[in-house]
Amino acid sequence: MTVSNRRDFLRLGSLGFGGLHLRRLLAAEQGGSERACIVIFQNGGASQLDFFDPKPEAPHDVRGSFGSVPTAVPGVHFSGLLPRTAKAFSKFAVIRSMHSDEAIHERARQYIFSGTKPRNDLLHPSYGAVLSKEWGARNGLPPFVVIPDKDLSAEAGFLGPAHDPFITGDPNAKGFAVKDLTLPAGVTDDESRARRAHLAKMDAEFARITSSPLLRDMDEFSAKAMDLIASPAARKAFDIHAETDKLRDAYGRTGVGQGCLLARRLIESGTRLATVFHGGYDTHREHEKGAKKITTDFDQAFPSLLEDLEQRGLLATTLVLVIGDFGRTPKLNFSGGRDHWPRGFSVALAGAGIRGGAVIGRSDAHAGEPAERPVTIEDLGATVYQALGIDTRKEYHANGRPVRINKDGVPVKELFG
Repeated sequence: MTVSNRRDFLRLGSLGFGGLHLRRLLAAEQGGSERACIVIFQNGGASQLDFFDPKPEAPHDVRGSFGSVPTAVPGVHFSGLLPRTAKAFSKFAVIRSMHSDEAIHERARQYIFSGTKPRNDLLHPSYGAVLSKEWGARNGLPPFVVIPDKDLSAEAGFLGPAHDPFITGDPNAKGFAVKDLTLPAGVTDDESRARRAHLAKMDAEFARITSSPLLRDMDEFSAKAMDLIASPAARKAFDIHAETDKLRDAYGRTGVGQGCLLARRLIESGTRLATVFHGGYDTHREHEKGAKKITTDFDQAFPSLLEDLEQRGLLATTLVLVIGDFGRTPKLNFSGGRDHWPRGFSVALAGAGIRGGAVIGRSDAHAGEPAERPVTIEDLGATVYQALGIDTRKEYHANGRPVRINKDGVPVKELFG
C-alpha cells in the first residue's frame, strides 16, 4: 500500500474530517488568559446613520426615514431600527469616529479583522488566529471558530493553516449539526472504536515497512480526529438544540440570532474567539428595504447576547466586537442605495473592561467624516488586544522578517472605565 493509497483509505474508509486542522484543535492545552472574544461582523458594511450615529437634523436623503430612538444614556440616540439595542446601551460603548482608506471589500476586511494595514506580500493574521497561536486550545474546543462560514480575511494568514478557523455551518438551518463532529450515518460509537483499533493494526504493519514522517503526522491527525468526535465536551458545546426554545426565541430564529447563541455556547465551553458573519449590508440599491430586515434581526440578537453573557458571568471576560467592512455613503444614491464609505463609520464594543454607555468621538453633520477624536483601524486593533491581554509589541516572523501584530495603534483609553 502506497502512502497515497493509504491517505485515500483514511479519507474514504475512515471518518473523513476535511478542513478541521485537528492537529491544532486538539493540541495540548496551553493555558493562557480567561479572556475571550465574540465578533459580530456586518458583512458588506453597515450604515452608520442607520445604526449608531443617526442625524435627525440632516436632509432627508442623508438621514433616511427610520428616525432615531433615545438610548439608556440621556442625550444619546441610535437609529429607530434599534430600540432594543438602545435600551441595552449601558452594557456597551460606541466609537462614532472610525475612519479608514480601504474602500474595497477584501482589503477593508483584512484591515479591520487584523487591525493592520493590508500588504500585498502577505496576509496578516486576524484576531482569532493570534489568539489561537498565543493561547491555544482550551477544554478540547477549537480556539478559533467562524459561524456559519469563513472569509479569506478572517484567517490565519502567514501564521499558517494550523491557526485557521473551525467552520460550523448555519446554526439556524433545520437539523443543524456540525458535520465534522458527527459520525457518518449508520456508524455507531462501538463501530467507530472498532475501526480505530483496526486502523491501529494497519498503522503498525505499515510503520514496520516504512518509517515516514508523513505517516506519523497522519497517525497523529487521525487519532486527534477520533478524539474530537468522541469528546462529550465538544459535542455538547456545539449542540445548540440543548438550549431552551425560550432562549433561542429570545435571540431570534435567524442566522445572526442563532449564530450569536452558538458563539456564546462555544465561548462558555472554551473557544477563544468566535466570529458570527451577518450578511446583507452591501446595499447599493434600495438600501432602506434591505437595511430594515437585517438591522431588525441584529437588534434582537445583539442585546440578547449581552444580557445572556452578563447573566452567566461571562461579559466581564468576553469582548464583544461589532464591526463591518466600512460605513455607507452619507447620501442615498440615485437607486436609493448607500455605497462604500470608509471615511467615517461606527463600531461597538462591550465586555472585557469596556465602559458601558460611552460614546467615543463625533462625526460631522452628515456622519461622513470624524469631527472629533478620530480613531484609526490600528487604534481599534490595539484596543482589542489590550482588552484581551495581548501585547501589541509582540513580533512574529514572516518571509524572514519581523512583523508586529499591531503597528502604530494606540488603545482608545476612554473605553476603559
